[in-house]
Amino acid sequence: MSTPSPRPTRCRWCSSPRGRVWIGLLALAALALLLYHLPPVHARLAWRLEDGYARLKAWLHPPEEAVFVPEMQQQLQRMVTQTLLALTPTVTPTPRPTPLPNVTPTATPTPLPERVALNVPRYFSQCNRWNYCGPANLAMALNFWGWSGDRDDVARAIKPGENDPSKSFIDRGKTDLNVMPYEMVDFVNEQTGFRALFRYGGEVTLLKHLLANGFPVIIEKGYYQRDSRGRISWMGHYAFVTGYDEEQGGFLWQDAYPNHCQDSADPRLVEKQGRDNLSPYADFVAGWRGFNYLFLIVYPPEREAEVLALLGPWAETRWAAEHALQIAEGEIQTLTDLDLFFAWFNKGTSHVQLLEYADAAAAYDYAFQLYAALPDEARRPYRMLWYQTGPYWAYYYTGRYQDVVRLADVTLESVAYGPTLEESLYWKAMAQYALGQTGEACANMRRAVYLNQNFAAGLSMIQTWGCP
Repeated sequence: MSTPSPRPTRCRWCSSPRGRVWIGLLALAALALLLYHLPPVHARLAWRLEDGYARLKAWLHPPEEAVFVPEMQQQLQRMVTQTLLALTPTVTPTPRPTPLPNVTPTATPTPLPERVALNVPRYFSQCNRWNYCGPANLAMALNFWGWSGDRDDVARAIKPGENDPSKSFIDRGKTDLNVMPYEMVDFVNEQTGFRALFRYGGEVTLLKHLLANGFPVIIEKGYYQRDSRGRISWMGHYAFVTGYDEEQGGFLWQDAYPNHCQDSADPRLVEKQGRDNLSPYADFVAGWRGFNYLFLIVYPPEREAEVLALLGPWAETRWAAEHALQIAEGEIQTLTDLDLFFAWFNKGTSHVQLLEYADAAAAYDYAFQLYAALPDEARRPYRMLWYQTGPYWAYYYTGRYQDVVRLADVTLESVAYGPTLEESLYWKAMAQYALGQTGEACANMRRAVYLNQNFAAGLSMIQTWGCP
């Protein structure tokens, strides 16, 4: 007698009202996922979802609350105590020797004009691009001398973005949050036929002399701007300085990121608002302080002798670093609060430029203590290491590899879109390799190169280490 075939088991839950609802929701979710990955839809929605994620992350974990605390706190406290004792009014500090460069002194300078306003033939904004103030300002500086390229020509070399061919050129650059001054200088010197240099320790009078002789200047400064969370926070910004006005008491500069820099804004309105802004001298210096008074000059090669003569002692990089150190040490005596943090940070940066890494590390240690003690967390410049890498140099070259890793972690965590700072990844990898963590080091170095395929330092280390 044959056994009857079993009847297929029916899913009672599937046929229930609740089951049908869930099946319908799952089907809709699958359809939405399919539609999302269609190129036209993905291009329109991906950045909105990423922006939403970034806002949520920043709200749950405010980046200004994160604080880097160096290791060996007791030893650090002793160094800080010694430093504070050295700065008491009862002690007369011994001036540092200042080496003078072999530059032929100029004749008695002619009086400066009351007003200088250099013509800017082409204005470039950073509208419709991500973190584009470097390429935009450098394009303006090059066009001043007759270069025919634009901001995208600059960015393709120094801000190529993620090595992901499936993304558009604009989308690839979203995660690259900054362009370093040396990258801008290298691009000019190697790919344009013009020349460029940058120095620390600039002064208002020096800029006026350069401008009065027809040489505009790019500076790097800090300022407060409304961020993606709708909060006012400190950011770095390049500014193309093209003149000054003594009657109004300020510098004239081209702002690549005016208030009207919106995707839908009229380009003519953007340019009108971005051109020839006036920055009062006091405000100018206050913002400039956050970057150790860095300035960058672009010029034709046939006028190099003229530029060096105008620079005088600043023509020598070591003298400029010594001068920046003197400025920082002077400001440490008089400033307070956030400005005091900048002064100590600048002291560290100047020591790094002079290859005095132990002194630099001690200065940065104290700067980070001041940072943690700032009374208003909202004013903390948590993006500081997005733009300046001096602490990594100082800690790495004093053998403090664990501090390098921890500082990189704090910095990378501050990026709402994820760990996308190639310089921080580079230094974290360098420290990990020194600690014997070769696998992690190679992974982070490859990540750094993925974020910037033209990152020469990262490419070199991958080859040197033989990373798989």
